[in-house]
Amino acid sequence: MRRLLSRMKNDDGLSTAEYAVGTVAAAGLGGVLIKLLTSDEVRNLIWTLLSNAFTTLLG
Repeated sequence: MRRLLSRMKNDDGLSTAEYAVGTVAAAGLGGVLIKLLTSDEVRNLIWTLLSNAFTTLLG
């Protein structure tokens, strides 16, 4: 029983697995953001927002 409990408490490699999951999630999110920001619709939306902001600020 003690052996089983000591094995359950030992979490070697757990942080490596967490880093791997975090890296995959960050890469996936980066890919989605790149796809969104390079699309024509989002590019036009950003351009419109910036144009309106500069027009409002500068007259």
